Amino acid sequence: MAEIDFVVAEPAVLGECPVWSAAEGVLYWADIDGRAIHRYDPTSGLDEAAPLPGRPGSFALSASAERLLVALELRLVWFDRSTGVLDPWVDLEPPDRGNRSNDGRCDPAGRFVVGTMWPDTGDGLARGGLHRVGGDGTVETLEVGVGVPNGLAFDAARRRMYFADTPTRIIRLWDYDPDTGHRSGERVFFDYGDLPGKPDGACVDADGCYWSASVRGGAVIRITPEGTLDRRIELPVGAPTMPAFGGPDLTTLYVTSIGDRLLALDAGVAGIPEPTFDGGEASAPGSG
Repeated sequence: MAEIDFVVAEPAVLGECPVWSAAEGVLYWADIDGRAIHRYDPTSGLDEAAPLPGRPGSFALSASAERLLVALELRLVWFDRSTGVLDPWVDLEPPDRGNRSNDGRCDPAGRFVVGTMWPDTGDGLARGGLHRVGGDGTVETLEVGVGVPNGLAFDAARRRMYFADTPTRIIRLWDYDPDTGHRSGERVFFDYGDLPGKPDGACVDADGCYWSASVRGGAVIRITPEGTLDRRIELPVGAPTMPAFGGPDLTTLYVTSIGDRLLALDAGVAGIPEPTFDGGEASAPGSG
C-alpha cells in the first residue's frame, strides 16, 4: 500500500485543480468555495493562500512565474500572485447564465480548455458547457448541456483528449490533433459502473495511464490506455477531487479533496509535464 501523507494542515472547502510548476518547484491548487488559490512549497512545507473576489474553478500556468490564467466564475482573468493584481481578460459565458467555471487545463498546444456548470449540483441541471480559449482570446464552445465538467486530460503521445461529465459516471475519449485542435472518434473510455464514487478530476502518467479521482468514493483509480482498471488506491478522505503529479521527478501524486487536506503519495510511476498557456500575455492588461 502506498504511504499517504497530509501535506497541508488546513482543510479546503472545495479543493481542486492541483498543477505542478516545474519552473518554481511548487504546487498550485485552488479552493473553489474558499475563493483562493494556494501555492504549496514541498521544500519548506509552506502553503500560502491568495484570496480572490470569486470562485476559481481552475487555472493555467503561464510563461511568467506566479502569473496565472484563472477561470474566475465565468471569466478568464490574469492573476499575479506576487502583487495580488487581477486583470480581467475574456468572458466564457454571459454572467446572467448563472453558471460558474469548473475543471480546466491546457491542451498540448497551450490552449486552455475549461468547463462551466450550474453551481448547485443538487438541482441536477445540465446547463454547463465546455470551452476552448486560444492565445488570442478566441472562445470556442466544444460542448453544451454539460452537468458537471470534469476529468479533462490530454495524452500528447497518443494524441488523445479525455473528458467526464461526472453525473453520467462515464469517461469519454477523443482522438485529438494538437496542431488544429480537431476532435474525432468519440467513444466511451471507461464506465464507472458499480465502482464506488464518480469520475472527478484526472491526469495522465508517463505510461499513458489515466488517473481518476473517485469523488465520494474515497479513492483514485488508474486506467490503462486500453480502458482497463489497473489500480485502485484507497485514500483517507471521502471525496477526493483531482490528482496531479509533481515533485522534481514528477513521481509524487498530489490529491485535492472536498472538506479535507491536500494529500501526497508515491504512486510508483512518473507523470508528464503540465503545458503552460500559450499566448494572451502580450495583450493582457498590465502585461506591458
